[in-house]
Amino acid sequence: MKTSLVTGGASGIGLEFVKLLLKDKYKVFIVDNNDKNLKKLKYNLNSNNYKFLKEDLSDDKSPKKIYNKLKNENIDVLINNAGFGTHGKFYETDWNIEKKMLNLHVLNTTYLTKLFLKDMIKKNNGKILNISSLAAFQPGPLMALYYATKAYILHFTEAISNEVKDKNITISVLCPGQTNTNFQKNVSTKNNKIQFNTASPEKVAEYGYNALKKNVTVSIPGIFNKFLVNLNRILPRSWSTYIVRYMQEKNRK
Repeated sequence: MKTSLVTGGASGIGLEFVKLLLKDKYKVFIVDNNDKNLKKLKYNLNSNNYKFLKEDLSDDKSPKKIYNKLKNENIDVLINNAGFGTHGKFYETDWNIEKKMLNLHVLNTTYLTKLFLKDMIKKNNGKILNISSLAAFQPGPLMALYYATKAYILHFTEAISNEVKDKNITISVLCPGQTNTNFQKNVSTKNNKIQFNTASPEKVAEYGYNALKKNVTVSIPGIFNKFLVNLNRILPRSWSTYIVRYMQEKNRK
């Protein structure tokens, strides 16, 4: 039986990836640290072909712990979906929260990828999908570190995808725009004010999953989002940075 691992898989886009993998007859290992969402899995999934591991992926020991538990499961697909955001001026925000985000998005996503990729190299088979964002394509005032980490995920994925191009391995990165998940609750106390370009988590996951199966390295769902990633090519960088700040102030305050 084919096996897969989805981090942050108990809600939002991650949960939709789990559903798609179950539909394709994968056994799915779900990593999440939200007790409430983990308990809801049996109601949200029409399958018993999954197991969950409660782990906090902002803890620097978590990648090795997860790998040690699953290294004998012959993971065929790894989806690094877990993530969260912060909002505010960098000199005012909470470093302890930001450090956890850096650990999760950069160090631990990288290490988890390295651990499972080595096994995929040995068997010359496997697929990895990392979740970045439209935020990867421009600086993000008021969410400076979040945008920076998503740029890291994008460039890291593109680089290692090139390194395995001669092998039977696909490494892909999904860069969604604003999506109707609980992400907003983590970065603002108010509802999104900009609604016109908001996608459903089902559509975003389906787009990224199909891109992974088609060996597409970078996938960007939505025509308008494809336009937005080229802002820096159309406008001076200072202008695109100003536009991003304006949107953050409009959307998050």
